[in-house]
Amino acid sequence: MARLVVVSFRLGESDGVSVEAAKWVMAFRELGHRVTTLAGEGDADQLMPSLAIGASGPVSFDDLSNALEDADLVVVENLVSLPLNGSARDTLYRVLDGRRALFRHHDLPWQREQWRHERAPLDQAPWRHVTINDLSRRELLERGVDAVTIHNSFDCAPPQGRRSETRASLTVGDERLVLMPTRAIPRKNVAGGLALAESLDATFWLLGPAEDGFDDELERLLSTTSARVVRGVPPGFDIHDAYAAADLVVMPSTWEGFGNPVLESVTHRRPLAVYPYPVLKEIRDVGFHFFDLEDVAAISHFLDDPREEHFEHNSSLAFQYFNVADLPRLLAPVLESVGI
Repeated sequence: MARLVVVSFRLGESDGVSVEAAKWVMAFRELGHRVTTLAGEGDADQLMPSLAIGASGPVSFDDLSNALEDADLVVVENLVSLPLNGSARDTLYRVLDGRRALFRHHDLPWQREQWRHERAPLDQAPWRHVTINDLSRRELLERGVDAVTIHNSFDCAPPQGRRSETRASLTVGDERLVLMPTRAIPRKNVAGGLALAESLDATFWLLGPAEDGFDDELERLLSTTSARVVRGVPPGFDIHDAYAAADLVVMPSTWEGFGNPVLESVTHRRPLAVYPYPVLKEIRDVGFHFFDLEDVAAISHFLDDPREEHFEHNSSLAFQYFNVADLPRLLAPVLESVGI
């Protein structure tokens, strides 16, 4: 049994990195390892605020070294992938010099316009790199960093949510309900989701908050739309209730490192309308049936007459290719490659 420490800017929250890190923690434990977590904010075994995004002060080399001192392997979740805390990244590189480390990259800097000239993550012999999509793996290889791809994985039999109760809490009657289960930031393309809801004469449900300075633009969009808008999860309800309540899930994003709501819509047996962001091709290539964001007529027809075989087809593919139950088997050789 090895001692693993998972470290990131934040853990234990609803963002994609936190959600996927928690799945890896469970898989590591299933493989028999002892796992603890370290983060700048959120819910972790150890909190070190200087690791957080936008932290006010630098990271202490001694403090970070002490926090990771007993680890046989340090698993780094996105902390060196995006330049969101340069002090944390650079200090972590120094602490891990010559030690076994596994870096998982959910995003890479040049995939965002503001960081297109940033360097690739550093690499050395004791380290291994994992990407969540093949696009990032290829881009790292072009920059001299070898990585393996392990796509995000999902519970293929999630809890059944409370459709009637959730819709009642939102005061949604028989009208169509379009769910956008993401935060509101520029690349999520809230405008595209609103436009679809307007075309379908549907209520638009935005689940997450505005971030990255998008507050004013979101308020402008919401003040000018003709669609009824509801926001956030009502007290006492959860994400499974949200999917159960929805008639359609919309993912209008122009960029995603993976796009968890795509597979979550499948496992919760909901139709999906999606913009063709680059990584979506890797998901679609296994044979999923999704609706294009602009295909309003086809979407409307399906909502009037949903076909069970559509959901059965997609569910079987999720079980085969993106099942969280397979994660320990996929991670075992990666751990072996770093001597764990």
